[in-house]
Amino acid sequence: MRRLHFVFIGFLACLSFILPAYALSEKTQAIPVVSPVSAPPEKVFNAEGFTLENGMQVVVIPNDRAPVVTSMVWIKAGSADEPWGRSGSAHFFEHLMFKGTPSVGPGEFSKTVRALGGNDNAFTSYDYTAYFETVSVEHLEKIMAMDADRMQNLAPPPDHFDSERKVILEERRERTDNDPAAKFGEQLRAALYVNHPYGRPVIGWLSEMEKLNWTTAKKFYDKFYAPNNAILVVSGDMTAERLRPLVEKTYGALPPLKKAPSRKRPEVPPLMGAQLLTYRDPAIRQPVLQRLYRVPSWRQSKQESLALEVLEEILSGGPSTRLYKALAVDSKKVSSVSFSYDAQRWDHSESRFSAAALPGVKLEEIDAAIDAVLRALIKTGVHADELRAAKDSLKDGAVYARDSLTGPAMIVGQALATGASLEDVETWPAQIESVTAAQVQDVAKKYFNPDDPFLPMHVTGYLMPVPGEVK
Repeated sequence: MRRLHFVFIGFLACLSFILPAYALSEKTQAIPVVSPVSAPPEKVFNAEGFTLENGMQVVVIPNDRAPVVTSMVWIKAGSADEPWGRSGSAHFFEHLMFKGTPSVGPGEFSKTVRALGGNDNAFTSYDYTAYFETVSVEHLEKIMAMDADRMQNLAPPPDHFDSERKVILEERRERTDNDPAAKFGEQLRAALYVNHPYGRPVIGWLSEMEKLNWTTAKKFYDKFYAPNNAILVVSGDMTAERLRPLVEKTYGALPPLKKAPSRKRPEVPPLMGAQLLTYRDPAIRQPVLQRLYRVPSWRQSKQESLALEVLEEILSGGPSTRLYKALAVDSKKVSSVSFSYDAQRWDHSESRFSAAALPGVKLEEIDAAIDAVLRALIKTGVHADELRAAKDSLKDGAVYARDSLTGPAMIVGQALATGASLEDVETWPAQIESVTAAQVQDVAKKYFNPDDPFLPMHVTGYLMPVPGEVK
């Protein structure tokens, strides 16, 4: 991840139930019946939070099963916050954060973590950059002190600027330029997010990456890397009471920005008609269809986001759900098919249909088959049994998430960095439980209706072999 850019995807499927309501009443004529009172929904992680005087938000997720902690610092800035013409700046700077301060030499941060028996890494996405370490709890203060040090005193040696730029350029060549699916994915996103920074790759465009330098990186550092633009999430054998003095001693000493940076990004204009991109490459052996739609994120519309989460599970939550049954089992058109939705974005999010064609099946047939599934759902709505199954599936995901150490820190940090609150995370299961079949049908009709001429158009991509290359 520190050596591999990626879009950290997805808000976790969490526990989904509400404790039964109860009523307090007495069968006495002199005492009226009290209205039912609902018990508060059970929290997912029982996290505790506080804010330092310098504005740094701190969240603790207690888990005392082992004397280990994961510490994650989330900077509320990612590739979408880069200046135009400097794509790749956020990811480039993520690499430079491991190149030393006056008190910790280049590469010594990770060496120290490993020497303490722990591990560390980092990743960059559109809306955030995150750095995390997992260590025994007795080493947490030392790790946080080193983290705070590089947030304020980063000083990479000049000879590391060129070498690290070469590293990210090679990373792009290996992970994107040598992968036709990855290259095509970049083009689809650029078409979907016209005039918006989500339309450029997190790792950056090659021509702009070649020009990145310390001056560019330092401006990004000075603008965004400050306590009042950061979130600390600690998950493991720790409580807020025990953590507070350690945090105040380390991160609490960092000076805040006079004003935390705001996110003012351009609006995405409406797509003026259906768009179809076709790309052929000798490396492709199986035709693949991709269909991308712009839809609301959690921050933009909580209610629609919740309904989209449930719709995702109904359409593509397993082998018995609508898409796989219709396209893979019944019609035998695809070897795989999926529908996904990413709730955690600061601005617009997206939903994606993806399908790999079986031999002899044209991608146009798959396009039509997906439309047929959507028409049926929009016309007849969501059945009670599949709605219940979808919620139960989301519930199962949270049960396993609670057993993880790093997972909860990832979930909470990602949510907070993209505009959700801690309360949103903790009560998300109860909110999922409240989603109705009508709400799921409504978002399907609003965003995916193939027969609506006024529907905001989507982008479709056909990734295909070169003619004659595949028998």
